[in-house]
Amino acid sequence: MKRDLVTILDLSSEEILSLIDRAMVLKKDYKAGIKYMPLTGKTLVLIFEKPSTRTRVSFEVAMYQLGGQVIFLTKDVTQMSREEPIKDTARVLSRYVDAIAMRTYSQSLIEEMARWSSVPVINALSDKYHPCQVLSDLMTLQECKGCIKGLKIVWIGDGNNVSHSWINAAIRLDFVLYLACPKGYEPASDVLENAKKRKNIIFTYDPVEAVKEADVINTDVWVSMGQERDQKAKECFLPYQVNSKLLHYAKPQAIVMHCLPAHREEEITEEVIEGPQSVIFDQTENKLHLHKALLEKLLV
Repeated sequence: MKRDLVTILDLSSEEILSLIDRAMVLKKDYKAGIKYMPLTGKTLVLIFEKPSTRTRVSFEVAMYQLGGQVIFLTKDVTQMSREEPIKDTARVLSRYVDAIAMRTYSQSLIEEMARWSSVPVINALSDKYHPCQVLSDLMTLQECKGCIKGLKIVWIGDGNNVSHSWINAAIRLDFVLYLACPKGYEPASDVLENAKKRKNIIFTYDPVEAVKEADVINTDVWVSMGQERDQKAKECFLPYQVNSKLLHYAKPQAIVMHCLPAHREEEITEEVIEGPQSVIFDQTENKLHLHKALLEKLLV
């Protein structure tokens, strides 16, 4: 039976932890020079509406390292740009490839693709969720902290797609998630409503309250692709900048995460990005290995 990854909630808590453990093994084997190619003869198609550096390259390299092939398409070079129904595209691609990964503005488009496709569909980013990013971030926490259980993880800034996937992760796993966002930029109401049912997910407008005794501080850009904001709108985010002053309230051994690209001196300072508590580039590296574990799970 085919499996999709449309949101993190498509995985059980046991599957998430198993995926992380497997990604760490694949990373260790790669560093040791061990070749592993279970996807020889398999093809992944990437369909991207949005620009990408890390997501595209990590998926392509992941597939190549596992022995498979990749076809990269932008939406505008497909018949979807001429209003071909998604259900038709999904069924056609299912006859050609072994998996589909999409990076798009529309969560509903990914859901429709998954509904009609007979091969696995992966959400490589939508405006609603970014499950692969948070799964690789969880892998980074496992590496850095030894255990995810019991951690206090803080999301600071915009209540965007990554914050939504952190909420889903906190629904599945045993850690405490604080979210601190400016008024008017909270997570989507339906996602937040689901979160309110959980005692381990706390929302506040106060970034200092959120960061106190935190193990992990996580942020993202204030302006997401396709959601440009004027300078006045940005000003409300200033108290939510991850800087050395805010970091002071967290535990001394707290780590800082950012999924990149970063707007330095906006949501996060140069000092923090390049500082000893930053694991930002470990996050980036781990996307490759988490994607390998995910592709293996869905295709082997």
